[in-house]
Amino acid sequence: MTIPLRTFRRGIHPPANKFTKDAPLEQFPTPERVFISLSQHIGAPAKPVVAVGDHVDEGQLIGEANGFVSANVFSSVSGIVKSICTLPTANGGEAQHVEIENDYLYTKRTLPPIKNPTKDDIIKRVKDAGIVGMGGATFPTHVKLMPKDKIDTLIINGAECEPYITCDYRLFMEEADTILKGTELLLTALGIDRAYIGIEANKPLAIKHLAEIVPENVAVMRLKAKYPQGAEKQLIYATTHRIVPTGELPAKVGCVVCNAHTAYSIAKAVYEGEPCYKRAMTVSGGGVKKIGNFWVRNGVQYQYIYDVCRGNKSEEITRKVVSGGPMMGFAQASLTPACTKGSSCLLFMTDKEFNMNPTTPCISCGKCIINCPMSLVPREIEKAIEKDDVETTFKMGVLNCIECGACSYSCPAKRPLVQAMRLAKKEIKTRGIK
Repeated sequence: MTIPLRTFRRGIHPPANKFTKDAPLEQFPTPERVFISLSQHIGAPAKPVVAVGDHVDEGQLIGEANGFVSANVFSSVSGIVKSICTLPTANGGEAQHVEIENDYLYTKRTLPPIKNPTKDDIIKRVKDAGIVGMGGATFPTHVKLMPKDKIDTLIINGAECEPYITCDYRLFMEEADTILKGTELLLTALGIDRAYIGIEANKPLAIKHLAEIVPENVAVMRLKAKYPQGAEKQLIYATTHRIVPTGELPAKVGCVVCNAHTAYSIAKAVYEGEPCYKRAMTVSGGGVKKIGNFWVRNGVQYQYIYDVCRGNKSEEITRKVVSGGPMMGFAQASLTPACTKGSSCLLFMTDKEFNMNPTTPCISCGKCIINCPMSLVPREIEKAIEKDDVETTFKMGVLNCIECGACSYSCPAKRPLVQAMRLAKKEIKTRGIK
């Protein structure tokens, strides 16, 4: 069943730049050493369960979840543990990493495949396999599958509204059956029978393919190509017309949202016993010759990806490296960080691909207000935080900001509006304002 075009209020239309949409997924080579982060998820970092000198197999547990909101971490190669070290992460922080020397034998460990899994079987396997939100949020999925509120709707997020990113699209084109198996497992785990797959209308081949194979209890929702269509609250409104209250989670309105890649990973974990240690990833941008969609193992450093993909292009033309999409991703200070479960995209951008204009004073055009999908007033929040008036930013609803970047993208003065929002939220938390 296919339902007509849906969308949410406001938003923007940046150039799609989906240059890799027709590039099939292919295996990315693996370096001599990988550096696997023990903090690839929201929540407490995993606790290392291996020591220097240990031999590990591909798929072997190397980091054990350290709390309810945490996730197991697995080796992506077989080889020898060389160190447990602290390295920078893509989001600007630091984390413990397990350094493994690859023996290129890829001796593999898997979990026992499950036939006819029950609700409890699925939730336990999702937890044991270390599955998190693969769209980039990296929230441990087993926690989502145990909501306190009554759930009646599952939404599979296939919007992929960020420019450049096409890895989920390729999964729909190449692994739709597996995604649907994962969707059915999620329905069983939640004890419900209705699901929507939200996918933007600029992916007509994927929509057509899905519409031909989905079961009757799963509806393909054609969404207007608009940013940030894939944000949870916007996706829920577009598919169900429900509004998630301030400070609440989707479960409050009876919804659970999971990324398409997450559904794929759940099916692989349940039916094939494969833990979560590799993922589909888009590499793009004018700074590299080889762009495409790749299966990349956790722990592959960005420097190695650049070296493989740069080709004969000069290093000087890459002016910015972004982990994630250009709207919500993180600009990189170095290429030391390594791929994780949440690494959906890596962009090597030239100066023609991002705005290098200097920041100038606000001209009160109101574009940031008009385009904000959360109906905030970014310019006034920025003014307040510049005066250290944190209380006012709280009253203005800054905690509702989803940091999508629509305000900064729209601003002709190139004000650092998203950074102001992040600072305000940090100060609210630090000062305990409620």
